[in-house]
Amino acid sequence: MRVVYEDVTVEIDGTPIVEAVTLAAGSGQFVGIVGPNGSGKSTLLRCLYRALSPAAGRVLVDGTDIAAVGMRENARQVAALTQDATTPFDFTAAEIVATGRLPHTALLRGTRRRDREICAAAMATADIAHLADRGFLSLSGGERQRVLIARALAQQPRVLVLDEPTNHLDVQHQYSVLSAARSLGITVIAALHDLNLAAQHCDRLFVLHRGRLVCSGTPHEVITAEVIGRWFSIGGHIVTHPRLGVPQVIFDEKDC
Repeated sequence: MRVVYEDVTVEIDGTPIVEAVTLAAGSGQFVGIVGPNGSGKSTLLRCLYRALSPAAGRVLVDGTDIAAVGMRENARQVAALTQDATTPFDFTAAEIVATGRLPHTALLRGTRRRDREICAAAMATADIAHLADRGFLSLSGGERQRVLIARALAQQPRVLVLDEPTNHLDVQHQYSVLSAARSLGITVIAALHDLNLAAQHCDRLFVLHRGRLVCSGTPHEVITAEVIGRWFSIGGHIVTHPRLGVPQVIFDEKDC
Protein backbone atom coordinates (compact mmCIF):
# COMPACT_ATOMS: atom_id res chain seq x y z
CA MET A 1 0.00 0.00 0.00
CA ARG A 2 1.60 3.24 -1.19
CA VAL A 3 1.84 6.24 1.16
CA VAL A 4 2.36 9.74 -0.19
CA TYR A 5 2.84 13.05 1.61
CA GLU A 6 2.04 15.95 -0.71
CA ASP A 7 3.45 19.33 0.38
CA VAL A 8 2.52 18.67 3.99
CA THR A 9 2.85 21.56 6.42
CA VAL A 10 2.01 21.15 10.10
CA GLU A 11 1.61 24.04 12.51
CA ILE A 12 1.29 23.92 16.29
CA ASP A 13 0.05 27.10 17.96
CA GLY A 14 0.71 28.94 14.70
CA THR A 15 4.34 27.82 14.51
CA PRO A 16 5.37 25.67 11.51
CA ILE A 17 6.86 22.38 12.74
CA VAL A 18 6.93 20.67 9.35
CA GLU A 19 7.06 22.72 6.15
CA ALA A 20 6.05 21.62 2.64
CA VAL A 21 7.29 18.03 2.93
CA THR A 22 6.73 15.75 -0.03
CA LEU A 23 7.79 12.12 0.15
CA ALA A 24 6.54 8.68 -0.83
CA ALA A 25 6.81 5.11 0.45
CA GLY A 26 6.13 2.45 -2.14
CA SER A 27 3.96 -0.53 -1.37
CA GLY A 28 5.90 -2.96 0.79
CA GLN A 29 8.83 -0.60 1.32
CA PHE A 30 10.50 0.02 4.67
CA VAL A 31 11.15 3.76 4.79
CA GLY A 32 13.13 5.55 7.48
CA ILE A 33 12.66 9.15 8.62
CA VAL A 34 15.87 10.37 10.22
CA GLY A 35 17.19 13.66 11.49
CA PRO A 36 18.34 15.40 14.68
CA ASN A 37 16.06 16.01 17.65
CA GLY A 38 13.34 18.53 16.91
CA SER A 39 13.48 18.05 13.16
CA GLY A 40 9.79 17.11 12.88
CA LYS A 41 9.98 13.33 12.49
CA SER A 42 7.26 12.48 15.01
CA THR A 43 5.07 15.35 13.83
CA LEU A 44 5.20 14.03 10.28
CA LEU A 45 4.25 10.52 11.39
CA ARG A 46 1.33 11.78 13.48
CA CYS A 47 -0.32 13.05 10.32
CA LEU A 48 -0.40 9.50 8.93
CA TYR A 49 -2.24 7.98 11.88
CA ARG A 50 -4.32 11.15 12.23
CA ALA A 51 -3.18 12.36 15.63
CA LEU A 52 -2.50 15.64 13.82
CA SER A 53 -3.99 17.26 10.74
CA PRO A 54 -1.86 19.16 8.22
CA ALA A 55 -2.35 22.91 7.97
CA ALA A 56 -1.63 22.47 4.26
CA GLY A 57 -1.08 19.56 1.91
CA ARG A 58 -2.45 16.04 2.30
CA VAL A 59 -1.51 12.46 3.11
CA LEU A 60 -2.62 9.73 0.72
CA VAL A 61 -2.84 6.02 1.49
CA ASP A 62 -3.37 3.88 -1.59
CA GLY A 63 -4.37 7.04 -3.48
CA THR A 64 -7.03 8.14 -0.97
CA ASP A 65 -6.74 11.26 1.16
CA ILE A 66 -6.94 9.90 4.71
CA ALA A 67 -8.84 13.01 5.80
CA ALA A 68 -11.78 11.66 3.79
CA VAL A 69 -11.75 8.28 5.57
CA GLY A 70 -13.33 7.48 8.95
CA MET A 71 -11.05 6.97 11.92
CA ARG A 72 -12.06 3.32 12.33
CA GLU A 73 -11.46 2.59 8.66
CA ASN A 74 -8.10 4.32 8.83
CA ALA A 75 -7.20 2.19 11.87
CA ARG A 76 -7.87 -0.94 9.82
CA GLN A 77 -5.24 0.19 7.36
CA VAL A 78 -2.69 2.03 9.51
CA ALA A 79 -1.27 0.92 12.87
CA ALA A 80 1.09 3.05 14.92
CA LEU A 81 3.58 2.52 17.69
CA THR A 82 4.02 5.96 19.21
CA GLN A 83 6.71 7.32 21.52
CA ASP A 84 4.24 8.13 24.29
CA ALA A 85 2.02 5.05 23.99
CA THR A 86 1.09 3.79 27.46
CA THR A 87 -1.92 3.01 29.63
CA PRO A 88 -2.84 4.23 33.12
CA PHE A 89 -4.59 0.91 33.84
CA ASP A 90 -2.79 -2.25 34.81
CA PHE A 91 -4.18 -4.53 32.12
CA THR A 92 -2.28 -7.70 31.42
CA ALA A 93 0.07 -7.80 28.46
CA ALA A 94 -2.36 -10.12 26.64
CA GLU A 95 -5.23 -7.69 27.20
CA ILE A 96 -3.18 -4.80 25.84
CA VAL A 97 -2.31 -6.79 22.72
CA ALA A 98 -5.96 -7.75 22.24
CA THR A 99 -6.94 -4.09 21.88
CA GLY A 100 -5.14 -4.19 18.55
CA ARG A 101 -8.08 -6.18 17.20
CA LEU A 102 -10.68 -3.50 18.05
CA PRO A 103 -10.76 -1.87 14.59
CA HIS A 104 -11.69 -5.26 13.13
CA THR A 105 -14.33 -6.38 15.64
CA ALA A 106 -17.85 -5.30 16.49
CA LEU A 107 -18.20 -3.40 19.75
CA LEU A 108 -19.10 -5.68 22.70
CA ARG A 109 -18.93 -8.79 20.54
CA GLY A 110 -15.81 -10.05 22.25
CA THR A 111 -12.83 -11.75 20.68
CA ARG A 112 -13.14 -14.64 18.29
CA ARG A 113 -10.85 -17.62 18.04
CA ARG A 114 -9.22 -16.07 14.98
CA ASP A 115 -8.53 -12.86 16.93
CA ARG A 116 -6.92 -14.86 19.74
CA GLU A 117 -4.73 -16.69 17.23
CA ILE A 118 -3.62 -13.40 15.67
CA CYS A 119 -2.78 -11.97 19.10
CA ALA A 120 -0.82 -15.08 20.06
CA ALA A 121 1.20 -14.88 16.85
CA ALA A 122 1.90 -11.18 17.45
CA MET A 123 3.10 -11.87 20.99
CA ALA A 124 5.37 -14.64 19.74
CA THR A 125 6.86 -12.33 17.11
CA ALA A 126 7.53 -9.64 19.73
CA ASP A 127 8.93 -12.27 22.14
CA ILE A 128 6.43 -11.55 24.91
CA ALA A 129 4.37 -14.75 25.05
CA HIS A 130 5.85 -15.47 28.48
CA LEU A 131 4.56 -12.09 29.69
CA ALA A 132 0.93 -12.66 28.68
CA ASP A 133 -0.46 -12.69 32.24
CA ARG A 134 1.83 -10.01 33.66
CA GLY A 135 0.41 -6.61 34.52
CA PHE A 136 1.56 -3.98 32.02
CA LEU A 137 2.65 -1.55 34.74
CA SER A 138 4.88 -4.21 36.33
CA LEU A 139 6.96 -4.59 33.17
CA SER A 140 10.27 -2.96 32.39
CA GLY A 141 10.45 -0.21 29.78
CA GLY A 142 11.75 -2.62 27.16
CA GLU A 143 9.08 -5.21 27.93
CA ARG A 144 6.34 -2.59 27.69
CA GLN A 145 7.70 -1.47 24.34
CA ARG A 146 7.53 -5.02 23.01
CA VAL A 147 3.94 -5.40 24.26
CA LEU A 148 2.98 -2.26 22.36
CA ILE A 149 4.76 -3.54 19.27
CA ALA A 150 2.76 -6.76 19.54
CA ARG A 151 -0.44 -4.71 19.80
CA ALA A 152 0.43 -2.92 16.56
CA LEU A 153 1.18 -6.24 14.86
CA ALA A 154 -2.14 -7.70 16.09
CA GLN A 155 -3.92 -4.88 14.29
CA GLN A 156 -2.74 -6.51 11.02
CA PRO A 157 -2.29 -3.18 9.26
CA ARG A 158 -1.32 -2.61 5.67
CA VAL A 159 0.80 0.34 6.80
CA LEU A 160 2.84 0.25 10.01
CA VAL A 161 4.06 3.49 11.60
CA LEU A 162 6.94 3.17 14.06
CA ASP A 163 8.02 6.22 16.06
CA GLU A 164 11.38 5.42 17.64
CA PRO A 165 10.45 1.72 18.01
CA THR A 166 13.81 0.72 19.50
CA ASN A 167 13.52 3.03 22.52
CA HIS A 168 14.20 1.08 25.75
CA LEU A 169 15.13 -2.09 23.85
CA ASP A 170 18.35 -4.01 24.28
CA VAL A 171 20.49 -4.72 21.21
CA GLN A 172 18.95 -8.13 20.52
CA HIS A 173 15.40 -6.80 20.49
CA GLN A 174 16.31 -3.69 18.51
CA TYR A 175 17.33 -5.92 15.65
CA SER A 176 14.55 -8.47 16.07
CA VAL A 177 11.77 -5.86 16.15
CA LEU A 178 12.93 -4.10 12.99
CA SER A 179 13.56 -7.41 11.24
CA ALA A 180 10.08 -8.61 12.19
CA ALA A 181 8.52 -5.41 10.86
CA ARG A 182 10.38 -5.78 7.58
CA SER A 183 9.39 -9.44 7.23
CA LEU A 184 5.68 -8.55 7.29
CA GLY A 185 5.83 -7.47 3.67
CA ILE A 186 3.74 -4.35 4.35
CA THR A 187 4.62 -0.67 4.05
CA VAL A 188 6.58 0.48 7.10
CA ILE A 189 7.44 4.10 7.88
CA ALA A 190 9.71 4.52 10.88
CA ALA A 191 11.32 7.45 12.67
CA LEU A 192 14.75 6.24 13.73
CA HIS A 193 17.68 7.77 15.59
CA ASP A 194 20.17 4.96 15.00
CA LEU A 195 21.54 5.55 11.51
CA ASN A 196 23.26 2.17 11.39
CA LEU A 197 20.03 0.33 12.15
CA ALA A 198 18.26 2.52 9.60
CA ALA A 199 20.80 1.65 6.91
CA GLN A 200 20.46 -2.06 7.64
CA HIS A 201 16.66 -2.21 7.49
CA CYS A 202 15.38 0.63 5.29
CA ASP A 203 14.93 0.69 1.54
CA ARG A 204 14.92 4.49 1.49
CA LEU A 205 15.81 7.23 3.96
CA PHE A 206 14.44 10.75 4.26
CA VAL A 207 16.41 13.32 6.26
CA LEU A 208 14.51 16.08 8.05
CA HIS A 209 16.17 19.18 9.44
CA ARG A 210 14.21 21.94 11.19
CA GLY A 211 10.99 20.71 9.65
CA ARG A 212 12.18 20.52 6.06
CA LEU A 213 13.12 17.57 3.90
CA VAL A 214 16.78 18.14 3.05
CA CYS A 215 17.95 14.82 1.64
CA SER A 216 16.56 11.49 0.50
CA GLY A 217 17.62 8.33 -1.25
CA THR A 218 18.88 4.83 -0.63
CA PRO A 219 21.08 4.20 2.41
CA HIS A 220 24.12 4.36 0.11
CA GLU A 221 23.02 7.79 -1.13
CA VAL A 222 22.13 9.20 2.28
CA ILE A 223 24.63 7.67 4.71
CA THR A 224 27.67 9.66 3.63
CA ALA A 225 30.24 11.68 5.56
CA GLU A 226 28.98 14.87 3.89
CA VAL A 227 25.34 14.28 4.90
CA ILE A 228 26.30 13.25 8.43
CA GLY A 229 28.49 16.30 8.94
CA ARG A 230 26.09 18.82 7.41
CA TRP A 231 22.76 17.74 8.86
CA PHE A 232 23.70 15.86 12.04
CA SER A 233 26.56 18.16 13.12
CA ILE A 234 28.99 15.35 13.82
CA GLY A 235 31.84 13.73 11.97
CA GLY A 236 31.54 10.26 10.57
CA HIS A 237 33.70 7.65 8.86
CA ILE A 238 31.68 5.40 6.53
CA VAL A 239 32.45 1.69 6.39
CA THR A 240 30.65 -1.16 4.68
CA HIS A 241 28.77 -3.82 6.62
CA PRO A 242 30.68 -7.06 5.92
CA ARG A 243 27.55 -9.17 5.39
CA LEU A 244 24.82 -6.78 4.25
CA GLY A 245 26.98 -4.47 2.16
CA VAL A 246 25.23 -1.35 3.47
CA PRO A 247 27.00 1.77 4.80
CA GLN A 248 27.66 2.05 8.51
CA VAL A 249 28.89 5.07 10.45
CA ILE A 250 31.75 5.28 12.90
CA PHE A 251 31.11 8.63 14.57
CA ASP A 252 33.92 11.04 15.32
CA GLU A 253 34.61 14.70 16.05
CA LYS A 254 33.10 16.92 13.36
CA ASP A 255 36.45 18.36 12.25
CA CYS A 256 38.00 14.94 11.66
